[in-house]
Amino acid sequence: MIRRYEVQGACVDVECLVMGMLENNVYLIGDGEATFVVDPTCNVPDILEALGERRLAAIVLTHHHADHMGAACALREATGATVIASSVEAPLVEDPKKVGTSPLPVPQACPVDYRVEDGDVVRIGNMAWKVLLTPGHSKGSMCWYLVPQFGNHAEGAPVLVSGDTLFAGATGRTDFEGGSEEDMRASMTRLAMLPDEAIVLPGHNEQTTIGAERRRTIARWGREE
Repeated sequence: MIRRYEVQGACVDVECLVMGMLENNVYLIGDGEATFVVDPTCNVPDILEALGERRLAAIVLTHHHADHMGAACALREATGATVIASSVEAPLVEDPKKVGTSPLPVPQACPVDYRVEDGDVVRIGNMAWKVLLTPGHSKGSMCWYLVPQFGNHAEGAPVLVSGDTLFAGATGRTDFEGGSEEDMRASMTRLAMLPDEAIVLPGHNEQTTIGAERRRTIARWGREE
């Protein structure tokens, strides 16, 4: 059984599906013109039901861990959507392997149709998402950032899709293969440059804001007061 709700106050339409044994947040994000999904963990039929009549333009994978890409291949086959991953993570999406101490099973391999680099801008519909490479949880973890200018709700807040880089009150683990405390510290410093009002859409648990995390999570990494 999944829990499904809409995220309020963002500059684009965001629907969250809480799914799987680790209660992953699977996001359907759109601007009225196009829709994409972030980190489909499992249960393709449930994702398709939530999608309804909307055509899925893309499948965005913030990183290669099984709980974030478990349904990616099947969803790609069902919809024809373009799979997007960072160029660092793409080889592990296409040829998965067990990650360090993670108890998760090895996911089904998934072709990556579009590999992105740090600083790229990815256009989906009228949205223009900035790619921020944020290693720490894995070598090629990425966040996506959107400013209201490129959303369908100009009065809404900027949005950061953060995967397992930044949570409400925590960061992702750094003790898996490819993880690094030094990299995570640098990534926190980078995310601290975003505006306080930016809504953070994490891979697990509740949504938060950059302002809230600047005062607790980011501060703990020693680069913010």
